[in-house]
Amino acid sequence: MKKFFETLSNIWKIEELKGRIIITLGLLLVYRFGAQVVLPGIDSTQLGALAASTDSGILGILNAFTGGALSNASVFALGIMPYISASIVVQLMGIAIPYLQKLQKEGESGRKTINQITRWLTIGICIVQAPAYLYSLGALGVPESAFVFGKGLNFIIPSVIILVAGTIFAMWLGEKITDKGIGNGISLLIMVGIIANMPQNFVQEFISRTANNNGGLMFMLIEVIIWFVVILLCVLLVMATRQIPVQYARRTASGGYEKNIMGSRQYIPLKLNASGVMPIIFAQAIMFAPGLLGKTFNNTAVGQWMEVQFQDIFGLAYNLLFGFLIIVFTYFYTAITVPTNKMADDLKRSGGFIPGIRPGKETGDFLDKIMSLITLPGSVFLALLAVLPAVIVKLMDVQAGWALFYGGTSLLIMVGVAIDTVQQVNSYLLNRHYDGLMKSGKNRKVA
Repeated sequence: MKKFFETLSNIWKIEELKGRIIITLGLLLVYRFGAQVVLPGIDSTQLGALAASTDSGILGILNAFTGGALSNASVFALGIMPYISASIVVQLMGIAIPYLQKLQKEGESGRKTINQITRWLTIGICIVQAPAYLYSLGALGVPESAFVFGKGLNFIIPSVIILVAGTIFAMWLGEKITDKGIGNGISLLIMVGIIANMPQNFVQEFISRTANNNGGLMFMLIEVIIWFVVILLCVLLVMATRQIPVQYARRTASGGYEKNIMGSRQYIPLKLNASGVMPIIFAQAIMFAPGLLGKTFNNTAVGQWMEVQFQDIFGLAYNLLFGFLIIVFTYFYTAITVPTNKMADDLKRSGGFIPGIRPGKETGDFLDKIMSLITLPGSVFLALLAVLPAVIVKLMDVQAGWALFYGGTSLLIMVGVAIDTVQQVNSYLLNRHYDGLMKSGKNRKVA
C-alpha cells in the first residue's frame, strides 16, 4: 500500500500528467453536472414516473449510458449515443463509398475530414431523436402538468435546440478529454455515467437480499465473489495477446564504433480482443432498432412479437441477436483498426521478418490469418460476457439493475476503459523514469 501511495505521489510530480488529470476530472464534473440540469419548461418534481419507466429494459441501458440524464429529462438526455450511432454509420459506409475509403488512406487530414462528417451526421441524428424523446415523455409517465408551458411549439423547438446542443457539447467534452486530458474521452464519459448508477443498484440489491429475507448476507457475499471473478475474466480478455516472433537478421548499433547484431528477436503482440469495447457499444446502439420497429408495426403479428421479445433485455431472442452482432462487429472493427498489410510493410522496411514467412505480401497474409484465428475465440468470449447478465438474472434472481454489472455492456466498458486509462498514465510514468501504476512506486535509476 505504501508503494501505491508513492506511485500516486510520482504522478503528481509530473506537471504535464497532473494537468491532464485535473482537466479530465474537471470536464467529467461538468458532464455530470449537466446530467442533473432539467430542460427548461419541465417541473423536475414530477419526473418520478419517468425514472421508474427507465429503470429497466432497453431504456434502462440507455439511461445508464447517459448517467441518469435520460430519466432526469436533462439537457444531456440524448447523451453521447447519437455520436456513437453516427460513428457506426460512417464506418459502415467506409466499406462501400470510395470517397470515404480514400479519406481513410490520407492519414491525419483524412481523419479530420471523417471526424467532421461524423459531427454533422451526429447533428442530423439528434434532430430526429430529440423530438421523438420529447413526445415520448408523456408515454413514459410524465404528466401533462409537468410541462409548465404546455407541449406546443414554444416548448418543442427550444427543447430540441437545447438537446442537440447538449449532445454536441458532450461530444466536445469527450474530444477535449482525448486531446487535453488522459485520452479515451468518449469512452470515459460513458464509463462515468455507468459508474454513477452502480452504488444505487448495489444498495438496492443488498436491501433486497437482507431486508426481504431473500438469501441474506451469505448469498450477497456469493454474488460479490462471482462479480470479482467476472471482472477477472474481463481483465484477461482485455489483456490477452498472441505474440508473433520477429527476427532481425542484421541491425547496426553505434557507440563510438559500429557493429552488426545478428539474430535479434522481438515479438509483435496481437491482442485477442483488438477492438476493445467498441463492438459492444456498436451492437448496443443497433439493439434499439428491433424494439422501435416492433412499436411502429405493432398492428401486425411480427411487430407485436418484435416489441415483446426485443424489449426484454434478459430474453433469449434479444441476447442471441446481441451476441451475434457483437461477433460481427468484432470482426469488422478489428479489420479496420489492425492494418496487417501496413504492419508487414513496416516490418520489411525495418529489416525484420517472421521466421519461415517471406517478407511483404506473405507476411501480411500470415498476420491477417492469425488475426482471424484469434478474433474468433475473442469475439465469442466477448459475446458470452455480454450476455452473462441474462444468465445471472435467470439463475440467481438478481435485480435487473445490479445484474447489468455482471459482464454485459456496463462491466466490459468499465474494465476496458479503466485498463486503457491506466495504460495512458503508465506511459507518462515510464517516460519520466517512474514505475507504472501496476509496479512499485520507486524511481527508476537512469544510467
